[in-house]
Amino acid sequence: MNGKPAISIEKLSKHFGSLKAVDGITLSVREGEVFALLGPNGAGKTTTISMLTGLLAPTSGKAVVAGFDVAREPLRVRQQIGVVFQQPSVDDLLSGRENLEMHALLYNVPAKGRKERIDDMVSLVGLKDRQHAKIREYSGGMRKRLEIARGILHHPKVLFLDEPTTGLDPQTRQHIWEYIRKMSRREGTTVVFTTHYLEEAEQFAERVAIIDHGKVIAVGKPHELVEELGGDTVIMKAKDAKKVAKKLGGMKFITHVRAEGGSVHATVADSHKNLPIMLKALSGIEAIEIRPATLNDVFIKYTGKGIREDSAEGGYMERMMKKYD
Repeated sequence: MNGKPAISIEKLSKHFGSLKAVDGITLSVREGEVFALLGPNGAGKTTTISMLTGLLAPTSGKAVVAGFDVAREPLRVRQQIGVVFQQPSVDDLLSGRENLEMHALLYNVPAKGRKERIDDMVSLVGLKDRQHAKIREYSGGMRKRLEIARGILHHPKVLFLDEPTTGLDPQTRQHIWEYIRKMSRREGTTVVFTTHYLEEAEQFAERVAIIDHGKVIAVGKPHELVEELGGDTVIMKAKDAKKVAKKLGGMKFITHVRAEGGSVHATVADSHKNLPIMLKALSGIEAIEIRPATLNDVFIKYTGKGIREDSAEGGYMERMMKKYD
């Protein structure tokens, strides 16, 4: 990986009527980098990827992907990229292998080695035994796996993955991610992905950007963002969570605290030393759990909420996109 940007975004925006789906984001992703876009549903992740892949025209701002302007040269952009969206787009009338063969022809995969490349892809995603079955006979998970195989079949310079492993079993998820990471290192492929599995971002992304309400609110390496929290995560079940959270907010070794239902989540610096001091000052604590901070704690710090897979915001965004584009 070098310092040259594969993706350069400057003040990029997309509005659907009065809704600012993406609100002036500026971001750069280096060639060969594996980069994660994180945010709640409706935060602007899918809209951003749709603009970067030439599917949506920006309202304002500029984005360059693999050396081409997404607004002025969308077809040139599409020739350089691979895309796996949340919604399947394979042809139900064809078999899995026929879908891959058609994709290989559309993207001019050389005839020499084409068969072997398709063989590798169906094996990678565990569809070797079902490659000749019609897509209408595939389960949702099988369709998703075929989408991933199609997205990386033609050796794209930039690969966009929007929730690529949702619905897949843990073993298949791990296998696919290991391949994608190896591909990125071997071929210099830039990978930009969204996910609701924060452990995927923590394990595989070199950097992450957290997006909320259409704005980028944090960017960095996962471990550095976690370290910036400044302590371990302590979760307490309390009789009066709000009262406990208020008292913790006045302690200098507490770097972040919030009440949620009947629980209090706090980030405690030097927890081995300060935890006894903290507990001595509190009352009404019914149970306590302590663990190292994770990327999920970073996400909650910046957005005030966890990633949700069933948000009404996401459906609203889809309706707005259909209405205005």
